[in-house]
Amino acid sequence: MQIGIDSFAAAYDDASLAVDASDRLRNLVEQIEQADQVGLDVFGIGEHHRREYLDSAPAVILGAAAARTHHIRLTSAVTVLSSADPVRVFQNFATLDLLSKGRAEMVVGRGSFIESFPLFGLKLEDYDSLFAEKLDLLLRIREKEHVHWSGKHRAALTGQGVYPRPVQKPLPIWLGVGGTPQSFARAGALGLPLMVAIIGGEPRRFRPLVDLYRETGMRFGYSPDRLKVGVHALGYVAPTTQEAIDDFFPGYVRAFASVAKERGWAAVTRADFDAQRAPEGALLVGNTEEVVEKIVRYSEALGGISRLSFQMNAASLPHAKLMQAIAAIGTRVVPALRERLAEESHRNERVMS
Repeated sequence: MQIGIDSFAAAYDDASLAVDASDRLRNLVEQIEQADQVGLDVFGIGEHHRREYLDSAPAVILGAAAARTHHIRLTSAVTVLSSADPVRVFQNFATLDLLSKGRAEMVVGRGSFIESFPLFGLKLEDYDSLFAEKLDLLLRIREKEHVHWSGKHRAALTGQGVYPRPVQKPLPIWLGVGGTPQSFARAGALGLPLMVAIIGGEPRRFRPLVDLYRETGMRFGYSPDRLKVGVHALGYVAPTTQEAIDDFFPGYVRAFASVAKERGWAAVTRADFDAQRAPEGALLVGNTEEVVEKIVRYSEALGGISRLSFQMNAASLPHAKLMQAIAAIGTRVVPALRERLAEESHRNERVMS
């Protein structure tokens, strides 16, 4: 199982917003460098077009990180494909792949906010058809250097070449999904690896949707090893449980209060937070042992996962705290998790023999 970090370059409180934007971005690149040094597998940068975020151009941030890292895979988390030009998206990430010598990926999705639609002159009522059409074009470009394609929302391509071409063939593209069956089925039908955003509730409630993804993929002729499932989850690791809670909870509440006010949701309470920290909840917040146990539960609940990425900066944690948590995940969580998974694998082998 791959373990990584996702960041939205977010700041939800006055203290974090007061930090100079240039310093925040430099800190983010330093966090990616730290993740590489402690042996994490992947680092993802989201895409938003709001005041609280600095990630409107994820490929640029990842390009800066490519020059300072050596092993870690660099991905979007997610690219808002509905409001982007697939040609430019492919060119950006193919360039990143060349800079990083074959470490680029992208997770494409529809995003959870809608600001990019009016910003780029698109109609929100075209939400579904824009994504379907642009995903089709992106996959065509990945497959062929010269593309013949026509659609409703973009000028046709009549054999033009799309450059540069990436090191990896094919450039990895994951489909980022929320909770709609159609999205899971689409990923399966296309044979794309799946990245599931689980930010609340019980992870096991996604099992029917993950099963739908796998069943659809196999029906379309894709082998099980191609149908990878990843999870994007809110999490944070500290030396003690209490320290993890004290660090994470205040910013977590502020971030969710901001979104709740906008969308008419109920405010998040301490009881809600504690329920999400419980064994069956979604939050990966605690000490090393608790977090390892929770990751194992995630995998069991979803029938096995290939990747889990921690999203920590929803809590507006200071840079020093994020650096410490990244180090803890790489040096303590990952070794303990791999040992635990190896033990379970050997145990299963003995039972089967």
